[in-house]
Amino acid sequence: MFKSKMAEYGPDSGGRTKGLMMVKPIVYGNTARYFGKKREEDGHTHAWSVYVKPFKNEDMSVFVKKIEFKLHETYANPVRVVTKPPYEITETGWGEFEVIIKIYFNDPNERPVTLYHFLKLFQTDTNIMLGKKTLVSEHHEELIFQDPTQMMQTMLNSTRQITLGPWKHETDFAEREQKTLEKIGNARKKIRLEIADLKERLKGNKQTIQMFKEEIRKLEETEQVETET
Repeated sequence: MFKSKMAEYGPDSGGRTKGLMMVKPIVYGNTARYFGKKREEDGHTHAWSVYVKPFKNEDMSVFVKKIEFKLHETYANPVRVVTKPPYEITETGWGEFEVIIKIYFNDPNERPVTLYHFLKLFQTDTNIMLGKKTLVSEHHEELIFQDPTQMMQTMLNSTRQITLGPWKHETDFAEREQKTLEKIGNARKKIRLEIADLKERLKGNKQTIQMFKEEIRKLEETEQVETET
């Protein structure tokens, strides 16, 4: 499908559409589960998966060519490439490290996008620590296509649903956003109160300074009168 499209559009993918911006929201991160004890053969303590998935119920392979996951160099073949959904890597380990994720697109003229995710294994939640519950560490991000080519524009508009059922993420991003907005609102309110308090103090300090200036002026006038007499 895309090979014929690329041939139709030519090497410039049909040229760019100036002034157009298209956005595709995604979710990336990892899940991890504790074994319950250290594995004897290699000392590994957790099974984990790192992934990139669509925020909406859509097939990313329509516009994504492949996703590259660069793991810690101690893993065999640390650079893993996934060419079709689900875009994820599953492994085991004992330590946390940064995973470099690179997303390549079907349009050869669209530059890859690089994401950085710190693989999280450990948590203070008792159920997670005991391996009774899966740890989830994921983030919402947006792939922004500014002035996309005609080919890329067609692909971004041609995504189809992955499943017919309900589409849900491990993280409730709407709830997280609401809590974040509440925190921002509370922080702004606190800052406004602190600014008002500082202004009031500044006003009081200015009045005190003015009072001292008046006292100094009176003393100077008194000294001048005594000198003249």
